[in-house]
Amino acid sequence: MKLGISSYSFHRFGAGPEGKEKPSFAAMIQTCANLGIDGLELLGVHFDSTQPEDLHVLKQVAFQHGIQIIAVSAHHNFVTPDPEKRRQQLDVLCRWIDVAHELGAPAVRAFGGRWATRPKFDDFMAARGEEPPLEGYSDDDGYRWSVDAFKIASYYAGRKGVTLALENHWGFTAAAAGVLRILRGTDSPWLKVALDTGNFNFQPDPYGEMAQLAPHAIMVHAKTYVGGGLYYTADLDYHRIVHLLNEAGFDGYLSIEFEGQAHPNRGIPESVALLRHALGGG
Repeated sequence: MKLGISSYSFHRFGAGPEGKEKPSFAAMIQTCANLGIDGLELLGVHFDSTQPEDLHVLKQVAFQHGIQIIAVSAHHNFVTPDPEKRRQQLDVLCRWIDVAHELGAPAVRAFGGRWATRPKFDDFMAARGEEPPLEGYSDDDGYRWSVDAFKIASYYAGRKGVTLALENHWGFTAAAAGVLRILRGTDSPWLKVALDTGNFNFQPDPYGEMAQLAPHAIMVHAKTYVGGGLYYTADLDYHRIVHLLNEAGFDGYLSIEFEGQAHPNRGIPESVALLRHALGGG
């Protein structure tokens, strides 16, 4: 397995001590190079520009430092009864597929969606990531909308040589069963899984959930909480996680998502050391 870092680790939308100003992608790339990291994952919301000429410069800078841009992370939600809004959200995901293609990134992180009936994230977390459906609808409707959209998006992604990586990210993918329902319903070789180690914290057996998704994972988000978690702290045993990933035959990227209260200047290097130790390198 190789280590990567998500741009989220450098800038948590103003929630951490790093403040509201985010470092440039060039600075993130330099940090990865200094730490001997192989890859960088870029959140879509962190881009200042997606014009092809700017993406090509970014790709060149990453190459000069020996860093692979491993994925672009999209933010979208197909769970809405409005067909026009679903088409708009599909267009959002497809635009990030185009960005990944321009950058030479092999994957786009994607979401399974949620009802958003608890719009405040703090309230959503207080409810353990659960929320009721919109009145007059059921979870079956939400899954159907997501699957229909992913069938189109996966076809488009395949034509671009980009894999969609469906993350277990609350809502309809809060448990492995929800991720697998979308995966199997879509039935495309271009839809795989981004396994997030910290997003099963509200499940009775987080490691059992991870084990169900590991055979389908194309990348792994390795959550870390140096200084205590911003929203919660998941007590993760990375030696155990590495073992279950090995058992599943996974040997791709572990992309570090540092979500602790420490400053990233401390949290990122300590997270790298933690993961390297778990991988047997320290």
